Amino acid sequence: MLAIRDFPEEERPRERLIHNGPKGLSNHELLAILLRTGTKGESVLELANKLLKTFGGLRMLKEASVQEIMGIPGIGKAKAVQIIAALELGKRIHQLAYEDRYVIRSPQDASNYVMEEMRFLKQEHFVGLYLNTKNQVLHKQTIFIGSLNTSIVHPREVFKEALKCSAASFICIHNHPSGDPSPSKEDIEVTRRLSECGKLIGIELLDHIIIGERKYVSLKEKGYL
Repeated sequence: MLAIRDFPEEERPRERLIHNGPKGLSNHELLAILLRTGTKGESVLELANKLLKTFGGLRMLKEASVQEIMGIPGIGKAKAVQIIAALELGKRIHQLAYEDRYVIRSPQDASNYVMEEMRFLKQEHFVGLYLNTKNQVLHKQTIFIGSLNTSIVHPREVFKEALKCSAASFICIHNHPSGDPSPSKEDIEVTRRLSECGKLIGIELLDHIIIGERKYVSLKEKGYL
């Protein structure tokens, strides 16, 4: 009986996920990654297949108890718990409502979202807030840490995150450790460069917010956007 290590590397589920991403894997391959090992009589892929067949697919498996999953020969308590935990995370992600997402309607909203987190930072952090068509925050990502200039803030890195989460628009935010949020020449240049790139790609830069000590500056309100 072949062990998973005996398969060619390009056929091993873990390696395939790393190189190709999870979407290309079948349900039983994803389960095999969770199970990790098979038994003396069957490979982990065969064990994963048997698990799916026993429950008639993922729809019924997601409702199974630990004890029911442990009823499959070759699946002990640890494996059953891992499967239940993974399925529960999937349920919770699916149940996340758009209404639970933070909505940004103004520069004040954007400032409030990050103020307590960013006003104490000792270095400049450049953060992207990525929004959907309803101006709800889909994703927040620190793009880089360090002094702001056009050579460091590369549009490629900013828009890569936007494309990953299918954002309709975005807001740039960075802090001034001095506590004074007044925009520098570099801040204005970066803003205009990102705005121009956004127009070409079709992902609008809504604002660039600079965070100081309990205060902020919106470059859109200042007329730079």
